[in-house]
Amino acid sequence: MAAARASKGPRGPRFSRASTRSGAGRDRVRRAGRSAGRALHRPVTGAARGVRRATHAHGAGESGLGKLIELHAVNSAGDMLITVALASTVFFSVPTDQARGRVALYLAVTMAPFALLAPVVGPLLDRVPHGRRAAMAAAMLARALLALTMSGAVATGGLELYPAALGVLVASKAYGVVRSAVVPRLLPPRFSLVKANSRVTLAGLLTTAVAAPLGAGLHLIGPMWPLFGAFLVFCGGTFLSFTLPHTVDSAKGEARARLASGGPGRRPGLRTVGPSVLHGIQANAALRALSGLLTFFLAFLLREYPLDGLGAATSLGLVAVAAGGGNALGTTVGAWLRARGPERIVAGVLGIALAATVAAVIGYVPLALVVVPVAAATAGLCQALGKLSLDAMIQRDVPETVRTSAFARSETVLQLSWVVGGAIGIALPLSGEVGMVVAAALVALGALVSVRGLLGAARRGGRAAARVR
Repeated sequence: MAAARASKGPRGPRFSRASTRSGAGRDRVRRAGRSAGRALHRPVTGAARGVRRATHAHGAGESGLGKLIELHAVNSAGDMLITVALASTVFFSVPTDQARGRVALYLAVTMAPFALLAPVVGPLLDRVPHGRRAAMAAAMLARALLALTMSGAVATGGLELYPAALGVLVASKAYGVVRSAVVPRLLPPRFSLVKANSRVTLAGLLTTAVAAPLGAGLHLIGPMWPLFGAFLVFCGGTFLSFTLPHTVDSAKGEARARLASGGPGRRPGLRTVGPSVLHGIQANAALRALSGLLTFFLAFLLREYPLDGLGAATSLGLVAVAAGGGNALGTTVGAWLRARGPERIVAGVLGIALAATVAAVIGYVPLALVVVPVAAATAGLCQALGKLSLDAMIQRDVPETVRTSAFARSETVLQLSWVVGGAIGIALPLSGEVGMVVAAALVALGALVSVRGLLGAARRGGRAAARVR
């Protein structure tokens, strides 16, 4: 027994020391793993906290505007993923001639019915003012399910893709109308509508910039993967819709508005509240038509005839970045210009857009590499500033009882203007000079019908608004 204990004695300490070293090694591995996890987790949580601080600043968190900003960011990301999937199928996967036919078919099957449905969306939503959160959630859920439906057809580009795309377009429009309606309900104290819309729009632009390369990366895995991503994003947006405050479902003091003036005894329409809003809509319609024309026309033109020294993909990317940068810049500047006269801003951006398109006509042949991105950036900037100024005019001149419905009507007009501009862009021959001439003509027409009225309303100043109230 003593011998056995003696033989075990030396081995015991050696085994104990080995176990201690092994345990210490495991502890070091666990500590290293926890440190690595914290290092990887900290940027994500830090970025999330930074985003939350930005969206909830200046009282936006207390009023609920911050949650709407986050919801709109999710909405923009999902829409961009669907856009990437459709563009890769309808536009990039076939030669230019076939792509023009596919895009024209897309417009005919989706945009033409949408032109008939869009004026109906606003009045239908006016009838459910107490269910705005549910309406936004339904718009999100519908696009999530339609994204799954399109995932089976996106690889082949079959005709069943287009009705689903129409459904996505209508649901997106319904969301946009409801979002415009709830923004006035969530304004923090001393917060103008222009500033609120600037924050919402800028959040959408930033997430779009992030979602675009993400969608392109998913497309490398397979053409249906951006749609799977959109499904997940819109499912998240469905739940986020119900986190908005209950005040967005309140319809106290609201009524419906019309773009045409009513007869005796009828509710007031937009024409009864002064000329600024109508002229602002006319000017913004021209700017939105310019955006639609340049989007489709340059997409086909640069694919066939890239900018000097660049490939087709690089040319398209340069113009897309220029347009997005101009839009973001206009949204940012809009908050700074919120105290200025919106009529003068709209008239000014029309003049800037006209000058940029005329310069593109003159300098297209020798300086296409410069004038085309500049024209795209200017169109984005002018569209953003013009829309924010229109919102300011509606806030100032339209009585609160019809203000919510007025946003829905103006959004419908602007969406249809973009559709018309896009149809013109597809029909044009692939000549840069011709396209820029038509673009300049669209802006000139908008300036002709609206600038005089805008400047006249600006000279009259607050007196006209006082009479309206």
